[in-house]
Amino acid sequence: MLTGTDKGKKGKVLKAMPSENKVVVEGVNQKNKRQKPRKQGEKGQLIKITHPVNVSNVGLFCGSCGKGVRAKVKMIKDKKTRVCAKCGKEL
Repeated sequence: MLTGTDKGKKGKVLKAMPSENKVVVEGVNQKNKRQKPRKQGEKGQLIKITHPVNVSNVGLFCGSCGKGVRAKVKMIKDKKTRVCAKCGKEL
């Protein structure tokens, strides 16, 4: 994450929503939702739900550099692949 209350956190992208220009990132932008008891004698619960984040607030992370990076596109064996701009390894 580049900005916001979760700045600096890392996680996998669980879902992409290109029409809304948002992504859902694991462990980021979680909110508590209170769930009422369904049956008599059952207790209510607090459930953490991950909400979507705007794409502009998310960046790529290179595992070998250990930093957030920009990506370059290179042709490797007739396939386009994203490559780290700093170290040159595949993302």
